Amino acid sequence: MSTRRKPSPSADGQPTSPTSTMPASSKLRDQSSTTRSPFLPTRLEAQLISIYPATLLLGSIFSTLSPASRSAPYSRHLQSHPPEFAPSYFAHKKNVFNVYFVKIGWFWTTLAFAIFWVFNPALGRDWFSRRRVRAALRYLAVTSVWYAMTQWFFGAPIIDRGFRFTGGQCEIMRDPAAREDMSATREYVTAATCKAVGGQWKGGVDISGHVFLLILGSALLWFEFLPALTRMEGLRDGRRILLADGKVASVAVEKAQDEAEGEQPTTRGVQFSLYVAALMWWMLLMTAAYFHTWFEKFTGLVVAFAALWAVYFLPRGMPGLRAIVGMPGV
Repeated sequence: MSTRRKPSPSADGQPTSPTSTMPASSKLRDQSSTTRSPFLPTRLEAQLISIYPATLLLGSIFSTLSPASRSAPYSRHLQSHPPEFAPSYFAHKKNVFNVYFVKIGWFWTTLAFAIFWVFNPALGRDWFSRRRVRAALRYLAVTSVWYAMTQWFFGAPIIDRGFRFTGGQCEIMRDPAAREDMSATREYVTAATCKAVGGQWKGGVDISGHVFLLILGSALLWFEFLPALTRMEGLRDGRRILLADGKVASVAVEKAQDEAEGEQPTTRGVQFSLYVAALMWWMLLMTAAYFHTWFEKFTGLVVAFAALWAVYFLPRGMPGLRAIVGMPGV
């Protein structure tokens, strides 16, 4: 196992720059790319991120062109095709993948992250190593966003609050007489409680929780294990960071100061995460093809991207925040 030496003092007693130990070719590449903002993704990250809007677009085009989907009525209030007219098995809300995977999607995200976190030695041998703690903090930050958006935010979750703010409400549809008392239906302030009493969530802008969850969960896994995969394949890490002195540099500068960088790259703990991320992508495609409107899917994408940018890109340009949550692979 190779180890990295600490920066040694120069002849005048001052510590040498971390970049002084880097190969000349690496220095040239670093200097030529300092004009790119640290807040922007690398080429590899941009290609990865582009998969999500492309998937939503592909699914939506399929639903528009598919004869089975075009001939099946779509209920905007159900956010899907009625079960008796569903054009595909995956168009049923009760299909096994939707019930046991998507509906509990954050459980699978957590399980995949936990396996990667436990079994990947590149995070450090110590359970409380800096890399492990920072990875856990990033997971907790993303989980907090998911929880606030879909589960609870000092009462109703943000998605349900947004729905009501844009004019939505719960209408009791099972009992026609109950529809006359609309003030009573407003007491059901979440989609879950509305459906529990036989009502329908109608009238407002409903961000697609499925799109939000599937993008957020799979991208979290990709961003965490991507550095391990790129090192194994010998790909250059093009991420840029803002240093404390205000200069923009390659993330390799910060890696050079990390004693844990001596760990051998490995893909242990990655395989299960890849399976989960791949299945999430497939269910995202099915969601795009058979559920929700264009705008609902778009808003789910935007909210998920905003959360991912705050956790995985914002720290690159804020040294103080980066000192807390770190960056994957650093």
